[in-house]
Amino acid sequence: MTHGIRSGTHTPYLEGDRDWRDVATRYALLPLRVFLGVTFIYAGLDKLTDSAFMKSGGSGSVGDTMRAVRDSSAIPALVDLALKNPVGFGYAMAFGELAVGIGILFGLFGRLAALGGALISLSLWLTVSWSSTPYYYGNDLAYLMAWLPLVLAGTPYLSLDALLRARRRQGSLV
Repeated sequence: MTHGIRSGTHTPYLEGDRDWRDVATRYALLPLRVFLGVTFIYAGLDKLTDSAFMKSGGSGSVGDTMRAVRDSSAIPALVDLALKNPVGFGYAMAFGELAVGIGILFGLFGRLAALGGALISLSLWLTVSWSSTPYYYGNDLAYLMAWLPLVLAGTPYLSLDALLRARRRQGSLV
């Protein structure tokens, strides 16, 4: 038995054919984009509409949450920084999540949006969910890992980035 190239096969990339595997590969990150985009938009809106969250103290407030995790976080100085103005930090977090969610869902500045999402998830992992035991109970680490493929790949398909890139190419060809 020989192990070589079979003569009965063809390379769809060279002939312009696309089978279902090529299409699936092309759009493989789309479900992740939709999930992360919707989730981060929801998280941002949830914070902005929760009257208890946007307070420096009280049950369910951003201030109490940050004080509760301060001593168990990996970087207490980061929590201390947020505690200097917990309401401002809460608004920054909410608007950051909204911007990241909208950017990744619509594919506008996709890599930048994904980097923002990764940084938000990293900061939450190092502060809020750091003490989760075992580590996989804390969802922020999983979100961080989910953002990384989008940081690397961006939003090349079904996105405003792709539309803008196509327009630039058309403009340079004329």
